[in-house]
Amino acid sequence: MLFHKSHPLKGEITVPGDKSISHRGIMLGALANGTTSITNFLKGADCLSTISCFQKMGIEIEETENEILVHGKGLHGLSAPKEILDAGNSGTTTRLISGILAGQNFSCDLTGDASIQKRPMKRIMTPLSMMGADITSVHNNGCAPLHIKGAPLKGISYQSPVASAQVKSCILLAGLYAYGTTSVTEPYLSRNHTEIMLTHFGADITSKGTTATVTPGKDLHAQEIIVPGDISSAAYFIAAALMVPDSEILIKNVGINPTRDGLLRVCQDMGADITLLNENYGNGEPTADLLVRHSELHGVT
Repeated sequence: MLFHKSHPLKGEITVPGDKSISHRGIMLGALANGTTSITNFLKGADCLSTISCFQKMGIEIEETENEILVHGKGLHGLSAPKEILDAGNSGTTTRLISGILAGQNFSCDLTGDASIQKRPMKRIMTPLSMMGADITSVHNNGCAPLHIKGAPLKGISYQSPVASAQVKSCILLAGLYAYGTTSVTEPYLSRNHTEIMLTHFGADITSKGTTATVTPGKDLHAQEIIVPGDISSAAYFIAAALMVPDSEILIKNVGINPTRDGLLRVCQDMGADITLLNENYGNGEPTADLLVRHSELHGVT
């Protein structure tokens, strides 16, 4: 493989939509009353797996040129799927949807590809079982495929041994169907897209420190969601602009959620010239245009 020195990188770009927010938009849109509009949705395989799972449970999801329309049926509007739900390679789909399925009035099987079938699911099975969920590993190895029989759930206060947005979100989504309040406390704060979006959809949810608490009883209502550019995708262009001499790149509408922007803070500690322009806090998810210029970086701890 032969590499040639690059000329300065100049220009203005946008990056694909945030994967985490795209997943959650489909899920909460399906559980809300009314039609949720999602623009800048990430049409990658993982997010398409989430769409497929909810379509199999009777949710109409339309794809137009510029947006995804999710015709929600409310918290209790899902139907029993006639086939196995396949999450593909998506851990987010597998773990988050398990919390939703635990509170339904039907049974189903949830699987994924060979990689997903090796990933640990005990970290969600344990708290869901504490809530009264009937969830089992088909091969009895703590991994997918999972058989989930919907059951009445009760709220719990869960001390999570790991800081995981997937675990936290799974429990909070199950909490929408539970009797009583459900809270999750993490050793440190993981990404909080679920809490932000639940608030946006009208759920009764609060966050204090590393504890998120949801109280059931409120219906969710359809929203318009503009998905920010994914900072994980922007990272490559940020690094390139910082390293290639005389470069200057403007990356438009990037998500700068404080639980995701560690890259920016570390780069700035290294002396990076990164300026945030047009900061916006609509829908609770902060975004900004990132102006990144070549910089002489220094090491940090």
